[in-house]
Amino acid sequence: MSESVNPMSMPRISKVVVNIGVGEGGDRLTNAEKVLEIVTGVTPVRTLGKQQNRDLKVRVGFPIGCKATMRDPETINKFLKDAFWVRENNIPSWNFDRTGNLSFGIPDYTDFPDQKYDPDIGIFGMDINIVLERPGHRVSRRRRRSAKVAQSHRTTADDARAWFVENFGISILEE
Repeated sequence: MSESVNPMSMPRISKVVVNIGVGEGGDRLTNAEKVLEIVTGVTPVRTLGKQQNRDLKVRVGFPIGCKATMRDPETINKFLKDAFWVRENNIPSWNFDRTGNLSFGIPDYTDFPDQKYDPDIGIFGMDINIVLERPGHRVSRRRRRSAKVAQSHRTTADDARAWFVENFGISILEE
């Protein structure tokens, strides 16, 4: 007897957020936005300071970085293959949180394939956050009749590790 897999139990990537924190506005922030647009193909959005920090010269409401959110599956797959290639397809196990999301950094955008160093832009690293969830998770975000997602339907870190190994062929480094 063949065992069928419930399609509602298969995790999928809901979004990928790429962030560059600059700490200030001006030319550096504009260059960071150019880098994000080149690497992701998505128009970035500026992130604003939420707390005042005199030591870092950050004020509330002033731009300190930029982020780009990708939701298209084809764009996400192409970007993640390149990002994992930069990391040599090795991700430490501690980069997964308990809800199955994956976060890792890339030190230099010129490590991506087909990217050349531009002295006018400089060097920018970036943080990549991947949200992995099962179908039906929308009930927790919708306005009308929102509800909690059952614990048995949430993605765990072990589920996420197995899913990324199967779909992207990465190796998980245990530490």
